[in-house]
Amino acid sequence: MENIVIIGNGIAGVSAARHIRKLSDKRIIIVSAETDYFFSRTALMYVYMGHMKFEHTQPYENWFWEKNRIELVNAFVNKVDTENKALTLDGSRTLHYDKLILATGSKPNKFGWPGQNLHGVQGLYSKQDLDLLEVNAPNKEICKRAVIVGGGLIGIELAEMLRTRDIPVTFLVRESSFWNGVLPEGESQMINEHILEHHIDLRLATNLKEIISDENGKVKSVIIAETGEELACDMVGLTAGVTPNMDFLRDSGIELGRGIKVNRFLETNVTDVYAIGDCAEQHEAIGNRRPIEAVWYTGRMMGETVAQTICGNRIEYKPGHWFNSAKFLDIEYQTYGWVFSERGMKDYEAHFHWRHPSEKLCITVAYNKETERFLGINTFGIRMRHEMFDRWLTEEKDVNYVMQHLADANFDPEFYKHHESAILSKYNSDRGTSLKAKKKSFKRIFQLT
Repeated sequence: MENIVIIGNGIAGVSAARHIRKLSDKRIIIVSAETDYFFSRTALMYVYMGHMKFEHTQPYENWFWEKNRIELVNAFVNKVDTENKALTLDGSRTLHYDKLILATGSKPNKFGWPGQNLHGVQGLYSKQDLDLLEVNAPNKEICKRAVIVGGGLIGIELAEMLRTRDIPVTFLVRESSFWNGVLPEGESQMINEHILEHHIDLRLATNLKEIISDENGKVKSVIIAETGEELACDMVGLTAGVTPNMDFLRDSGIELGRGIKVNRFLETNVTDVYAIGDCAEQHEAIGNRRPIEAVWYTGRMMGETVAQTICGNRIEYKPGHWFNSAKFLDIEYQTYGWVFSERGMKDYEAHFHWRHPSEKLCITVAYNKETERFLGINTFGIRMRHEMFDRWLTEEKDVNYVMQHLADANFDPEFYKHHESAILSKYNSDRGTSLKAKKKSFKRIFQLT
């Protein structure tokens, strides 16, 4: 029986295991030192916020693994010996494989700040980080102020978590506006306002210089690089992005770059070794995508793809049109296709932006200013139907068609206000058009004949 070993029990590794089992009777072993069972990493914040218990983040009952003959090994992999197809676990045990899937995920970035390894300094990625947060910031009496360094999605999640326990938060963001390397200016500015409305001390264009220790080796303050200000705090969250978790592979013969190098079939340079999820780096990026994508759904898709290859149906990884979703405090965010920030806009790209006059709602539509082809959309506070935008991108619809048919894409619950008329009115005003909105048609939505 062929022995398939998967290192990592996140969404990528577990998706691979589940689909290999659906397709074959191979022996499957998942090795992870993080937790005994797979859990939803994106739900960790809700455990700290009291919305659920940790066991509620586990999509499968504990009996699922034995029933599906997926063996779980709680261990740390120290070394991969590709010549002998063997792993060293916890410095002593050996585990042999016929095929190896590396799904080791990411770890928080550290940029060599003085004091970055002090007690009270942590990231927010793993179950261990969640446990540590309960030690470092259980309440506002023990943690009188927290400082968060890094203005991405994890940073704003951590800020929201701490504020639910009334812990004062200072948020250091090196960019001049929140996430403006990703979001267009109007959206980024709206999120700045929203952060401040949640009583978070947002410091834009601000960098960390140093973390200062007390007499017991615990953080007591940080130094701001630009001003030299010393800011007292009891906890520092480092959320300046993540990097692939691959240090244990340095002497394995597996080609490494910023991540574990793979081809379009998710194969490494070593026969029978694959890499998927956050740790995998494409030799050449796929379209406008980054070579490394630390995104939940791409990890799942890579797991499903590599399972086909391992079970004899060698297929290329094709993630399709870019999409993602997130939450900025109370504002839901979705993106479909490509909407670049001003820093990354293509020469052919133009934007239409609409923002509600009083509520935190907005959209930005990107289109080709030469051909009028629809390129993508960002939505904040308005839920949109993924399948519609995926279809319109595939069919290369023009932007006027999309704007007229926005009602087809709206997926807000019943009784929510609809804003398509206001959006189209501003679009007509901005572009000198006289388009009329089409009523929602379920025949079009579901392509009924």
